[in-house]
Parts: sequence; C-alpha cells; structure tokens
Amino acid sequence: MQNYWQETLVFARDFRRALHTQPELAWQETNTAQRIRQELTALDIPWRACAETGTLATLAGSKSGKHIALRGDIDALAIFEKSNVEWASQYEGKMHACGHDGHTAALLASARWLKHNESLLERPVSLIFQPAEEGGHGAKRMIEEGALDGIDEIYGWHNWPAIKYGEMVCPDGVVMCGNGTFTIHLTGIGGHASQPEICADPVLAAAAITLNLQQIVSRRCAPQSPVVVSVTNVQATSGLTVIPESAILSGSIRVPDKKTKQQVNEWIEQISIDTARTYGVECRVEIQPRYNATINHAEQAATARQAWCSVFGKQTLADDIALPIMASEDFSYYLEKIPGAFALIGADDGENHHHPCHSPYYDFNDQLLEKVVRWYARLAGVKTPNLESK
Repeated sequence: MQNYWQETLVFARDFRRALHTQPELAWQETNTAQRIRQELTALDIPWRACAETGTLATLAGSKSGKHIALRGDIDALAIFEKSNVEWASQYEGKMHACGHDGHTAALLASARWLKHNESLLERPVSLIFQPAEEGGHGAKRMIEEGALDGIDEIYGWHNWPAIKYGEMVCPDGVVMCGNGTFTIHLTGIGGHASQPEICADPVLAAAAITLNLQQIVSRRCAPQSPVVVSVTNVQATSGLTVIPESAILSGSIRVPDKKTKQQVNEWIEQISIDTARTYGVECRVEIQPRYNATINHAEQAATARQAWCSVFGKQTLADDIALPIMASEDFSYYLEKIPGAFALIGADDGENHHHPCHSPYYDFNDQLLEKVVRWYARLAGVKTPNLESK
C-alpha cells in the first residue's frame, strides 16, 4: 500500500506539471478533458462527458450510503506566464494562473487512490471535473446536464497563496463573495478643447461618476458589510485638443449575498445616471451579474473541518483570516442546489508560492497535492498511510 501511495503522489505531481505546460481556456479544455478521461479509463473508473469538456466519474456506484461528490476545475486564464518554472506554459498568452491544474491533479490522484480502495467505500463517490470556472459558469452547465443527479453532498477547495501553507479555512456560511461587473456608456457632445461651454463633456462626467461610485461603500453600505465597488477601466480615446463624444466606464463589485448585490447594482445605475445628468450627458448602464456568493452549509462545513483535522490536527485550522474572501467562485451554483462545503487551503510556504492567484508569476504549490488527496480520501471514508510512515 505504501508503494502505491507514493506512486500516486508522484503521478499527481507529474500530471499537474504536464497540465501546466498546456493550459486551455474556458470551454476550450479539449485536450485537458481527453487526458483526464484517458486516466479514468486506464483506472477502470466509469465516466461520462458532461457540459462538453466536463467529465463525471463515479466509484462504488452500487453502494447505498450517502452519495458525495468531489469537484475540481480544469480551465486556465488568458495571462502571459512569467514564472520561469521548468513546466511553464507552452501556449503564449495562456496560463494556469489560478491553480486549476493542481485542483484537477489532486482530484485525479484521489480517484486513483479511491479506486485502489474501492472495496472499502461504504457509499458512492462521484468526481466532478468541471470546465469554465473562470467566468464561464461551468458549474451551472454541469448542473443543467445532470452533474448533481443523485448526489447528496458536495465538497470542493481552492488553493490560496495568502494563507500559510497547510492551513485550512472552511467557515459556516459565506466563504467567498459574489461578484458582478458593470459597463457605463456615456454620450455627450464632442468639440474643440478650447470651447468646453458648447460641449457636453463625457470625460468630466466619467471622472465624477468614478468618484461618486466609491461612496457606495463608504456612505451607502454598513461598515460591517463586505462590499467592494471598483472602476477598473475608462475609455475615452480622443485627440489632445478634442473633447470626445463618448466615454465608457467598466468595473467590478464584490458582495456577500443576493440582496446586497441587487441593492449595489441599483445604486450604481442611479448614481451613474444622476451624475451624468448634471453634466448634460446621456448615460446607459449595463449590469452583468456573474456569480453569487459561495455559502457553506454548516453541517457539511463541520464535516470538512473534522475530516481535515483528523489527519492534520486542529492547529491547522486558520483562525486569523478575514472572511469572506472577496474573490468569487462558481462553486456557489452547487451549494445553491445541495448541501456542501468549500474550503480554502493555504499555499504560502515562505518560498515561491506567495504570488497571488491570477498573477503571471504564480505557480501551484505541489505540496498541497498530498494534503488534498488525504482530505478527500477521509471525506470518502478511506484511510491513507500514516504521515509518519512517509
């Protein structure tokens, strides 16, 4: 058993690095899906395609216990990699900058170990290899195509470089905020820069709207409410002596729940239109809702923490992390449908794994692979070799 365990860990590392060299963007993960399916077939684990490049696999399908699902996301980002690691991306402008290569490798290694111990499983375990987490609503498509059919509980995780290596965060309630984006179209009257009095300047309106939107958090929301409103892009291309006819603002919000999201979106529209009107500029606001908050179910969050602590000890639960995390996750779709929990597991080992997700310098911490396989195995009810026997 010890030899197979070590072989599984080597497999996980090698598979992760191989995926890293060939990243694929949301809904384009054809080769990634093929590699996953080839491994599952080699392990004699039944699987089916779901949501195009997604894959569903099941172990101990004939067992009658509570059916759990474990999830890993498989897509990469449109980022030029600067990590300089030996296994850096071979595809220019594409990079596994969020660790989904590691999430996939950990889930596939878990499949390998659980298959080796399938006779010990007391309940069915499904493995969800999900595409298009990065803004593509992949979880929604997976659910629509039956990924949660017959599933009682679901568990997932994300590596987090801002947390100390090996520490887990898995609270009851909100773990990651919901997000949304907005685009504000301003139309004024262009003209010569020397004659602002006969123009309606959309640049001035854009500047005023940008400042006014910042007051949503400071003056409209309670201090206890975790809300972010960020204007991230301003477009008003023109000549140096020309007041343009139009300008576009865009940005992002982070919110803890649906009610707050609706209220913040209403404020964005109201403030933008009213501010533009004071400058004689027309305004049209487009809201893109994106993902809701990822909200853990208390019972399953406790189960996730207990399984982690049973392997690594209570001291590995992080208690100094400000929650919720303001980033977003489409795992929220699963938790809106069935009970489950989502954990953040620290990657910062004080060496080269402190770069944040979505950074061109980011690289997944391979030490996490063993920890997550042990955790997933414990959630499934299967033991792994003692830590001391390594």
